[in-house]
Amino acid sequence: MRSSWLLVAAAVALAWCPQTTTAQQAQLGVPQLSRAVPVSHVLPAAAAVGNATPAPQSPEDFESIAPPAAVPPAPLHAAPFPAAPFPAAILPAAELPHGTCGNGCSPCLQGVDCAWSAGAEGRWEDMRPMDFQQFGPGEYAGPPRLSHLAEYRLRPGDQLQLIYLLTRRQINGSYRLMVGDEVLIESVADEELTRGTFENGLRIQPDGTITVRLLGQVHAAGLTITQLRELLEERYTRFYPEPAVDVTPIRTNTLAEDIRNAVGGASGLTQQAITVTVTPDGTIRLPVIGSVRVQGLSLDEVKREINLAYNERVVGIEVEPILTEQAPHYVYVIGEVGVPSRIELDGPTTVTAGIASAGGWLPGANLRQVVIFRRAEDWRIVSTMLDLRGALLGKRPTPSDEIWLRDGDVVVVPPAPIRLFDNFVRQVFTEGVYGIVPFGGVSISLGDE
Repeated sequence: MRSSWLLVAAAVALAWCPQTTTAQQAQLGVPQLSRAVPVSHVLPAAAAVGNATPAPQSPEDFESIAPPAAVPPAPLHAAPFPAAPFPAAILPAAELPHGTCGNGCSPCLQGVDCAWSAGAEGRWEDMRPMDFQQFGPGEYAGPPRLSHLAEYRLRPGDQLQLIYLLTRRQINGSYRLMVGDEVLIESVADEELTRGTFENGLRIQPDGTITVRLLGQVHAAGLTITQLRELLEERYTRFYPEPAVDVTPIRTNTLAEDIRNAVGGASGLTQQAITVTVTPDGTIRLPVIGSVRVQGLSLDEVKREINLAYNERVVGIEVEPILTEQAPHYVYVIGEVGVPSRIELDGPTTVTAGIASAGGWLPGANLRQVVIFRRAEDWRIVSTMLDLRGALLGKRPTPSDEIWLRDGDVVVVPPAPIRLFDNFVRQVFTEGVYGIVPFGGVSISLGDE
């Protein structure tokens, strides 16, 4: 009889642990199941094996044990899955019923998911089996989760690295000469009109002009090569019937070179980038274009604004902004906490996590009336009152008052009414008038001295 119960226990253990091989189950006479079944189907089969076969005394005895023909394999899904972590855990993940686990022999924990409540707050009575250890030993890293923000927008204090690329590409239209460019002017009618060489062209002066023979100063900045040639031919017709002037660009886009030199040096061996910080007025300052407002813009919008500003003044410059450092984010936790202080937010932080970072709450804290002061986008003040007692005491599994803290929030944990009364007694009686004029009590004398 004792050996039969041992076989029953072995059958139950094998049915519970999906890692047991088919060969091992066959040796013990456990019916072969293609997938997990309720234990209620396994117990009769194990009992039948125990009644039909003598208790094995050696490994050779196990080999002689065969499954009884009278006990057919249990039908798949013959009974509903149990609420506890029974062998349903070895089903493929796609076939798991709602609220069960799929992590092998790991215990299936009971839990509450706020998604089950359809917007209402969950209760501990709503617990059901759930896969609370989906990543096993990798839970310290956790899932990737959703992004913190759909799109990050810059604010004062953010630090940007602006990488300058010399593309030498004209987006649209013809190239227009600018100060510092060099050209070669030639004429078939008179070689004496030639100005500049292929090595050193005629440079456009800071005032945008060039000096040529017979004509003196001619404004060239802002003109295309064709427009400058037509202008010179028109003016030379006063001296030559057919001037046949030709203009050849020798060195162009010099402003882009000047910007590169200002950003990364003339050698070009250093990174062509500068680092700027968004100022309190929401702007940054860049070479040539000056101040650019970036507060409230995404990185793509900043890139578009900067490149449009540069395209109005120079050709072939493209700027790529990179956010290298965010402005620090702080919340302030004061009141009945261990260490009232300013706390830096390194990531998404809830109000209870903020209180924990401030040393936790004190015994006299009023957790039912925790106040959050917040500044809106236009700096107006908004506030709310939270009831965190149930959450901090473990009585509410999905507390609706467990909200995310925002940069600049002030969390006030007020004292409880009993603490206020205690402070009143201490201030008035202990440290107040009785502290100055000690009260010695009242003595009553009865009878003769």
